[in-house]
Amino acid sequence: MKKLQFTKEINASAQKVYEAMLGLNDKSTYEHWTSAFNPTSTYEGSWDKGSKIHFVGTDEKGKKGGMVSEIVEHRPAEFVSIRHYGFLDGDTEVTTGEQVEKWAGGHENYGFRESNGITTVTVDMDMTDEYLDYFNNTYPNALNKLKEIAEK
Repeated sequence: MKKLQFTKEINASAQKVYEAMLGLNDKSTYEHWTSAFNPTSTYEGSWDKGSKIHFVGTDEKGKKGGMVSEIVEHRPAEFVSIRHYGFLDGDTEVTTGEQVEKWAGGHENYGFRESNGITTVTVDMDMTDEYLDYFNNTYPNALNKLKEIAEK
């Protein structure tokens, strides 16, 4: 797997950016920035350390899909680490097999560092070759959407 990193400076406190990114006070803030990946993006579950969480959306045929993940670390307004270990095929969790083995155990980490009222969000993620171009093109757009809502 390859390591990708994206950063964005946002003119808001780390607490505000963190809450918007995770949709803690209003899930629609999470759904807004992740709509860059899929217009129906949302999550089911909890951001608490040790919790299982599903990152879900529907495809063009209306079928539910997404990632099965665990929150490995959660330090509010500082750092969140997500470990992806499976995917959803409709409502079925798939956690074994060739498709999963390519990327299972990959992490997506969110860091928040505030200085003088500006928060730098850093996203580090493990990615398979087949999705490198997609995320290199899409993640910056997603962070622009996060900036837009956090600076309101």
